[in-house]
Amino acid sequence: MKTGKRIEQIRKDGMDALIKKLGPDGMIRFIQQFDSGSGDYTKDRHAVLDGYSIDDIVNEIKNK
Repeated sequence: MKTGKRIEQIRKDGMDALIKKLGPDGMIRFIQQFDSGSGDYTKDRHAVLDGYSIDDIVNEIKNK
């Protein structure tokens, strides 16, 4: 049974085709569309920001 190209070669050929058609910047922007990231943004945001008041945030901005 013929298995065809190895996944590494398929990946390389796909990247080469994207670079040829879209250019390096376009290829990167295209690939980034499929990365949804990881973790729980809402939970992480609350862990960082729940202790801050509006006044705390305004003061930090003013100090920078």
